[in-house]
Amino acid sequence: MAEFFATANPWLVAGVIFIVRVLNMAVDTIRMLTVVRGMKTITWILGFVQTVLFVLALGSVINDLDNPINIISYSVGFATGNVIGMMIEKRLAFGFINMTIISSVRGQELADRLRADGHAVTEISARGKDGMVSILECSAQRKLAPGVQDLVMQIDPSAFITSRDIRPLHRGYWREYQRKG
Repeated sequence: MAEFFATANPWLVAGVIFIVRVLNMAVDTIRMLTVVRGMKTITWILGFVQTVLFVLALGSVINDLDNPINIISYSVGFATGNVIGMMIEKRLAFGFINMTIISSVRGQELADRLRADGHAVTEISARGKDGMVSILECSAQRKLAPGVQDLVMQIDPSAFITSRDIRPLHRGYWREYQRKG
């Protein structure tokens, strides 16, 4: 490998450094998210792959520190890899999300439809600025969140929706839900 970097066209070397660094950072971004979600086996595998890519990219730059093209390729690959990693993770959408849906007019209908689609929903009656509202706490797999949002918008376009990533901890509907998903 060292021979390739020493004898190849400098632009080809810079391109290889860029590609390896993009892959390295994309894998690292996904790995960090698997750590947060407690996915030990996947985290281990991604950590191994990331380290190999890192050593290859960094080693090729260190072998020729007088070459600014390699340093720039390494740096641009780092920045690009972060963004690509985020895009990949968004498409994978692993894990779970809790969506809080506030509806002033169609709370019961929303809860019934979401449950009919297999989502865990808890209804809470509350008072908002303009009167009574329904607060729905809907737990779903992250990959299903766009469908939940679309359903809510079809039934109540004025609903207010927020979301946060979660990890199921104990009992409730999660046990059944995880077996289905």
